[in-house]
Amino acid sequence: MTGLILSPSELRNEFAKRNADAVFAFQLRNPVHNGHALLMTDTRKRLLDMGYKNPILLLHPLGGYTKADDVPLEWRMKQHEKVLEDGVLDPETTVVSIFPSPMHYAGPTEVQWHAKARINAGANFYIVGRDPAGMSHPVEKRDLYDADHRKKVLSMAPGLERLNIPPFRVAAYDKTQGRMAFFDPSRPQDFLFISGTKV
Repeated sequence: MTGLILSPSELRNEFAKRNADAVFAFQLRNPVHNGHALLMTDTRKRLLDMGYKNPILLLHPLGGYTKADDVPLEWRMKQHEKVLEDGVLDPETTVVSIFPSPMHYAGPTEVQWHAKARINAGANFYIVGRDPAGMSHPVEKRDLYDADHRKKVLSMAPGLERLNIPPFRVAAYDKTQGRMAFFDPSRPQDFLFISGTKV
């Protein structure tokens, strides 16, 4: 699986071969953890509930430059392979391809680039996580961008109107169930939040 880079036209051909009637994309610069898996499987379920018959996931890990403390691409690809092998994600409804762009950590502007690239690859749904492409303030202990900037920018950017952004739901470890679940604000004491970087 390492070294698998499909061009936008090759991806569109692959989705056509699989008879996809919806393509939803998810980008990672870290390994897939159970919160990510929950977001992806829940999005597929919601698309099926909306009437789509064969939604296909484009798992599109970043393949260019990332920060020194990010997990190297070779290991992320091995982990993605294992996630598919173990059935955490369904290999029949998942296409994995390296997105060969570097990460610029440019906040909302970078989110637009990521979204447009996924449209070119054939996606019509795009899962946008919490604080994508963000970076810390150089002096103060805070992020430069609000977590909601991504959604605002994608809703305003010309050319992105045809990309549907499913509402983001926060996943956390539910101590009462012993697994990842969507956060329930009525019982916050039951949840543990662990970032992808920390995982």
